[in-house]
Amino acid sequence: MIPIKVPPLGESIVEATVSRWLKRDGEAVAAGETVVELETDKVTVEVPATTGGVLVRRAVQEGDVVALGALLGELDETAAGKPAAPTAPQPSAAAASPPAAPIAAAPSAPSAPSPPSEVRASPAARRIAAEEGIALETFQGTGRGGVVSKPDVIEQSARPAVATGPGLPQPAVEVRAPLPPSQSPAPRPTAAKAPALAPAPTDGTRETREKMSTRRKRIAEHLLESQHATAHLTTFNEIDMTVVEALRGRVKERIEKEHGVRLSFMPFFVRAACMALKQFPMVNARIDGDHVIYHHYVNLGIAVASDAGLVVPNVKDADRKGVIQIGREIVEVAKKARDGKLVMEDLTGGTFTITNGGVFGSLLSTPIINFPQVGILGLHKIQDRAMVIDGKVEVRPMMYVALSYDHRIIDGQQAVLFLVRVKELMEDPALMVID
Repeated sequence: MIPIKVPPLGESIVEATVSRWLKRDGEAVAAGETVVELETDKVTVEVPATTGGVLVRRAVQEGDVVALGALLGELDETAAGKPAAPTAPQPSAAAASPPAAPIAAAPSAPSAPSPPSEVRASPAARRIAAEEGIALETFQGTGRGGVVSKPDVIEQSARPAVATGPGLPQPAVEVRAPLPPSQSPAPRPTAAKAPALAPAPTDGTRETREKMSTRRKRIAEHLLESQHATAHLTTFNEIDMTVVEALRGRVKERIEKEHGVRLSFMPFFVRAACMALKQFPMVNARIDGDHVIYHHYVNLGIAVASDAGLVVPNVKDADRKGVIQIGREIVEVAKKARDGKLVMEDLTGGTFTITNGGVFGSLLSTPIINFPQVGILGLHKIQDRAMVIDGKVEVRPMMYVALSYDHRIIDGQQAVLFLVRVKELMEDPALMVID
């Protein structure tokens, strides 16, 4: 018997929930084929069979919480010959062996090979392919033994979208993630589409009970922990986006042509935040017992809203990178989040976070600190407003920004001055080069 156990799940993750069994007791399993899916608070893990055989026992049920290394089930590798049964349809090949007397039999032969050459794919991959209307025969599987996995299908389903039009790069960063206020050629960002909701029941049911996913439960626990473990406070300011809008409009086409990066506002905010964090290091710190740990680097988290829930991948050493490189990496981590390909390295080690509700149309909000960090910067919708400039009323593109911070180690004065510094840098981007 070959035991199927909970594999390593990543840094600091010691348990998972059995999300879905893809094989039943007594069902044949091919080497590399996914047997069960586990869900953690950060990622969904597919557990494949290391060898072919038959699943003889499922030791846990869907919904059970399992620890690292726990037994999930057992596989009988001696029954590996059972999956060979599908070769039985090959008599169709025998139909091609008779003399070429019935010429019409030749056309029927090509249709016969489809059963024996059926694509090896995980049930999750088949389900998504069916929903998206994608033919699995066109795939080159990256799973063990060439099995088509769920990420393969997700990546393939994203490709047609990228080729459909100029607005398609947006979902990778804007529609799926609270990232730059604008990725489109338009001078001002538009609100992103909300995630698709489950259709309302047609049988007149007034209420529906649905169990929370492990990820949603962990998100809820994490947010409550942040609220209970920190002295949560938020300060606000507003930024005149006139200069940075003009700068972006002037160079974005050149940067896209030379570097392949669609320049958004987010890299400017990341750069401004990194410079402000250097000046106010307590905003980039964390509390460990009765000690304060100051980080002399900035791993800047970008809050990304995916269909599975909120995740916060981070750009490593963002303080050592330029605007173009930051922009490139933001797009990369947002795409990985959208495609479900984030790894633990992407999600751990963050020191400060930026979230942008403006792409969904939010005008003002109070973001919750991404504990154990002590600060989070919230960006919002750019909106034309009447402002008094040198005694005259002018229409300017304005954005409200919010800094939520842990008042235990960040005083109100430091929080306000940090936000003022971000405002100064965004309103005069030349300071990001001079300083």
